[in-house]
Amino acid sequence: MLVTQTPSSMDNPPNMLSSVLEGEAQNDVDDIFPPHVDTTNIVIQPESPTSKKQPLKTFKEINALLQASKKREVKLIIRENAWPLNNGIRAQLWPALCNQYAHGKNMLDGFYWDMVNQVFGTTELPEKSIMLPPFVDSTHCLSYNLTRKGRSVADRVVSVLGYACPDITYSPSLYPITALLLHFMPEEECYHCMASLVAVKEKMFITQTKLLYEVTWKTVEQITKKHVKSAAVHLARHCSGQRAERIYMDWIWWILQLLPFQHLVRVIDCFLHEGIKVFYRVAMAIVLLFYKHSSSQNSEWMLEITNKGVDAALSKFCIQIPVTPAKFLRTAFGIRGLSSAYISRVFLRTEMALKSRNLLTGSKTLTRSRSTDNLPTSQSQVNIQMMSHTLTIREKECEDTYKDRGAHSPGPRALSMGVYPIQNICSQILDMPDLFTLWSWLPMRITMYQPILLYTTEEHGCSLTTFYVRVEQHEPTLLMIKTCNNEVFGAYCSTRWCERNLKDDKGQRQAYFGTGETFLFSLYPERAKYPWVGMDSSHNDTRVHHSAELFMAADSKMITIGGGEGQAIWMDENIRFGKTDRCSTFNNPPLCASGDFEIRVLEVYGFAGA
Repeated sequence: MLVTQTPSSMDNPPNMLSSVLEGEAQNDVDDIFPPHVDTTNIVIQPESPTSKKQPLKTFKEINALLQASKKREVKLIIRENAWPLNNGIRAQLWPALCNQYAHGKNMLDGFYWDMVNQVFGTTELPEKSIMLPPFVDSTHCLSYNLTRKGRSVADRVVSVLGYACPDITYSPSLYPITALLLHFMPEEECYHCMASLVAVKEKMFITQTKLLYEVTWKTVEQITKKHVKSAAVHLARHCSGQRAERIYMDWIWWILQLLPFQHLVRVIDCFLHEGIKVFYRVAMAIVLLFYKHSSSQNSEWMLEITNKGVDAALSKFCIQIPVTPAKFLRTAFGIRGLSSAYISRVFLRTEMALKSRNLLTGSKTLTRSRSTDNLPTSQSQVNIQMMSHTLTIREKECEDTYKDRGAHSPGPRALSMGVYPIQNICSQILDMPDLFTLWSWLPMRITMYQPILLYTTEEHGCSLTTFYVRVEQHEPTLLMIKTCNNEVFGAYCSTRWCERNLKDDKGQRQAYFGTGETFLFSLYPERAKYPWVGMDSSHNDTRVHHSAELFMAADSKMITIGGGEGQAIWMDENIRFGKTDRCSTFNNPPLCASGDFEIRVLEVYGFAGA
């Protein structure tokens, strides 16, 4: 059942309750919320427009304005009309707001269920939990009032988004926003809405990289310090040391995790039309209201700061925020001088500053393995990142020119990770969730290419000679091993295997070759990626010892991946037996429990056009 909360303790007069309950806004609960929503704890707090004499606007009125592209009028209406949670308008309004930004075949009827079939092999919800994409922050998979089935639906929507949008590398807010949308719409419509918000170029809704996530909190910090200065000073005064800055890192969770549900839904009403700048304003409103309620030395919130610290006090304040959703939004939109152009300038300036910092401090070199000191080093990590960035830009340019994404691209490039590469793999080793996990670990530019099965012991026999004939000219390659004990592990190998035959200036064959893009992985029983130790940002010494630069080695009798105080993966000439140890290059544990293994299946994939 729904809980109806009277507004007597807040701003609204009590007589508003009866007017809403008697009006058409009081609909049957089953008609308002989908069956995957648990309505038990949803609090209904009747509201009205800012102007008490005007009735709440209907979807028909708003949709007419949307069709006429009167965005400013729509913006003002959404800000002023505080529809109750059980009004029913959001089932139409939210999809309509998202569809302003819809484009491409992602929006075609049936596209989502085709994707579900490709990814999971069925449209039935799996009984086991779905492996979420790595861009999801597992500590913030907020489900709000979704039932267990609703959470599974949210997992599936987010997973399919991960397949269809391989460029997303870090997006902690994506899951909570998906869960919120599912409170007012069915699964397929939710997917289309999220796909629109992710793809839109005109304005930002959801950050999709770690860099942009950091840019957002630094932007909030800057504009808060300028436009609600007294509140920001008050916050800083009660923080110790660096925490004065770091407190803003949690800004998005003040909103998505801590605000009461009825406040959050009203924020999302505005967010779906105006973009992330609504979140910026709301975060500033929280800081401002917190200041107003805690600046007095005798206030309960100042006592909370004194006893528990400012972090705990601010979190509790968000949970118990002592104003109605209507007043909350009036405070947010009442902050002056925050034009979209101004926010964009602050955002861009912050982004450029962080990129410059990363280039100056984070550009570790991808060193090529060497068995003698005079062998050359490979291209730097920065150049590789720039190559990835260039490829991404080219893809986006192609999108602008061609309706079908990737229609014009060098070589047989795939449309996206979700459409072609994964679905065409018929692996005897990995199922679809494991393949998705593995693909998310690959360098971004590689996920754009079509994977090709080059060699498998099931079809081509167990011979190192055959392995070289079929694999050695391809770069990069992906090796996947399944042992007779069902352990699954392997390696992404950045360099052609034919380099085992290269000689240095002295005519000596180099023992090791490869670059720092090479990495190990384990998928069963442990799920982990082991990158080169030189890629570890916590590694203070910019120089890596020679023993930690031993990536790949091979001859007519064996294959080795990872060296230095042990071999991460070693296989014999018959591709039947192998061993695994910890090695200095990847700082990995043995990839199977016993250390020795017998190979049941080996598969090696290349990438067409790479």
